Amino acid sequence: MKIPSTIWTLLIGIVLTLVSLWYGQNHGLLPIAASDEAVLIDDLFNAMLTVSIGIFLIVEGVLIYSALKYRRRAGDNEDGPPIDGNVPLEILWTAIPAIIVLGISVYSFDVYNQIGGLSLHGGHEMPMMEEAMSTSGTAIAATLSNTPENPEQNPVILAEATSGIGTSEDIAGKSQPLVVEVAALQYAWLFTYPDTGLLTGELHVPVGKEVQLNMTANDVIHAFWVPEFRLKQDVIPGQETKVNFTSRKVGQYPLICAELCGPYHGVMQSRVVVESQADFDGWMQSQQVAAKEDLNKAVAVNSQELSADEFLAPYTHNMGIHSEMLHQVHR
Repeated sequence: MKIPSTIWTLLIGIVLTLVSLWYGQNHGLLPIAASDEAVLIDDLFNAMLTVSIGIFLIVEGVLIYSALKYRRRAGDNEDGPPIDGNVPLEILWTAIPAIIVLGISVYSFDVYNQIGGLSLHGGHEMPMMEEAMSTSGTAIAATLSNTPENPEQNPVILAEATSGIGTSEDIAGKSQPLVVEVAALQYAWLFTYPDTGLLTGELHVPVGKEVQLNMTANDVIHAFWVPEFRLKQDVIPGQETKVNFTSRKVGQYPLICAELCGPYHGVMQSRVVVESQADFDGWMQSQQVAAKEDLNKAVAVNSQELSADEFLAPYTHNMGIHSEMLHQVHR
């Protein structure tokens, strides 16, 4: 029996597909799973891939069987008998895909809900960061330097405020998540820790600690994407979105904007630093001390008239923001 070349091509394609799937599943082609949520996403992906492979093999198997069984034979020039009107078969091939799609939808809904993706709140006001950045530098310095209970002015209070951040517990003894306010703007990520008021350009979190990100955009739609965490969430102007994650591996992971947001979209990157609780507390305290020193310098030049760009330049440099981005903030 001579097998047509098209059948050989199909068989070779199936073999290559199966070999590729085996290689991809056993040779770590995906980024490492560095969070609890990554396991959920990977399990969902594997379930969808398994269903897709099953459907592919069934459909291709039927096609190959039909092509071989009902192929044209030598000397047979007649058409085959017409077959139509098989209502049970039509119901079957309609109901089965509908059930599969419904099952995957429910599974996806559950996973997305577990990472907080469905926690949407309309009418959210823009972060205070935007208002602060549109205020003159001298006014900010004067306001902060005159705050009587500013913990940055007292090392003892500072140590108490920063030690154990992210380890607070409620009355029932259940650990509360570390809340971080995230502001996205062309073309930078800004993170505010409400417990201390610290503003930084990279996200630091303690390993093994649940983190809740409250995100909003100041201009256009952005997307918060950390491949190793399997997290990708749109950040929308005027609409707060939330996402939760718990990191499991100490390290530094790239944070990328996954939504085209302007001509410099490609440079809108930062990093997520996962560290031990002790290292996190030390970083937080060092950032507070550095902020106090910067404020003291600002107060020393309070009598000078500085533009907003001139005042914010040292802060944006420390946060990894290019100076030309400041012009975007004032628009």
